[in-house]
Amino acid sequence: MLELRPSCEHCDKPLPPDATDAQICSYECTFCAHCVATVLHNVCPNCGGGFTARPVRPARNWKDSNYLGNDPASTVRRYQPVDPAVHAVFAAEIAGVAPEQR
Repeated sequence: MLELRPSCEHCDKPLPPDATDAQICSYECTFCAHCVATVLHNVCPNCGGGFTARPVRPARNWKDSNYLGNDPASTVRRYQPVDPAVHAVFAAEIAGVAPEQR
């Protein structure tokens, strides 16, 4: 099940379960859209993959208890700011490659 992390790993901005600006990579690294665009340039600092919008888990039980009340968001913050200069060197080689081809 997708772990809904509570904040941006770079700037620590709160990203509640219904946040529409939460972005994730395939390993569920979670960043806000602003940091993905301006600091990370769509390159995950942890795996080199790209980002996509994090789905919003339903708040209401529409079917079979598949909702936030039964499967709550994580409360564990993963605040580990990215050094922009170090990330720029890391991302330089792969930023021009489409995420699906990395």
